[in-house]
Amino acid sequence: MVAVLLLATSLPARAASPADGDAAGQSASNPSAPRDIGEWIQRMQGASCQRSYSGTFVVLASSGAMASSRISHVCDGPRQIERVEALSGTPRTIFRRNEEVRTFLPQSKTVRLNTRDASSLFPQWREVRGAALSRFYVARPLGQERVAGYMADVVWLQPLDMLRFGYRFWSERETGLVLKLQTIGSEGRVLEQVAFSELDLKSPVQADQLERLMDTTAGYRVVASTVVKTTARAEGWSLHQPVTGFVPVSCYRRSPGATNAAHGVLQCTYSDGLATVSLFIQPFDPQHHSVATQMTGMGATQMLAQRLAPDVWLTAVGEVPLQTLQLFASQLERLR
Repeated sequence: MVAVLLLATSLPARAASPADGDAAGQSASNPSAPRDIGEWIQRMQGASCQRSYSGTFVVLASSGAMASSRISHVCDGPRQIERVEALSGTPRTIFRRNEEVRTFLPQSKTVRLNTRDASSLFPQWREVRGAALSRFYVARPLGQERVAGYMADVVWLQPLDMLRFGYRFWSERETGLVLKLQTIGSEGRVLEQVAFSELDLKSPVQADQLERLMDTTAGYRVVASTVVKTTARAEGWSLHQPVTGFVPVSCYRRSPGATNAAHGVLQCTYSDGLATVSLFIQPFDPQHHSVATQMTGMGATQMLAQRLAPDVWLTAVGEVPLQTLQLFASQLERLR
């Protein structure tokens, strides 16, 4: 996550019911009211989807690596428009209009066009239907603290097994917006932290202003990726046994430029409602892939890469313990 300045953990809520709405409404009118995990997630999800704001956030990994970005987020009816400018590392600016994403790389004068589920820029979340958060996490309130000048409720989302990390978040008391998020390892170690260093909840930035910047590509070379929505089964893949708590979220076949999408990379994503795992399946290339299994980690993000079959290379990435990625790899099977 430090490398791309994005929050990999998506914190979606379970499917809402009328009772959930009543509980969320009661909690909103009384910030001190007790909440279960579903109510906490709904409150935070609603805040990020309905509020405009601007600020600077900082990502800090346990290795000491640090990155910062400036974000402007505008809600305009059903549209959400964002601009995220990297303040460290390679210069780049990412715009998102709902699921449409454009990454401006000024050094190479390139704009990369892509599609992404509307969920991945801090501090936003999406809903994952079929996820059962209360079976795998419990919410434990830890009190209140100030972050970026705002008072926030501090809550620990404690995992109930060893297949997932825990999370500690700071939720702004009036709006529910997440001001700070820590990913917690099995021994209580902070693996990664994302937090606003400054925040304006009354941002003057307008949607049309961001759209003009997003649509101004003059002087840049535009590179579009071919993205085809599909399913793992339609592509000839399946999990022999589901990994406990994780449900399919999306599956795309991606190919850069005008190359035939059928020869691109298959990306299938699974989530338990908080943690997300992506499986990248592609043809084995001896010039780029090692015969040996590779395991690496940066902060909370773990990666497992291995030769799955004589002609297949698998890369599994997620903010989960390495054993969870190994379990995904062991359960992935070819149907044809």
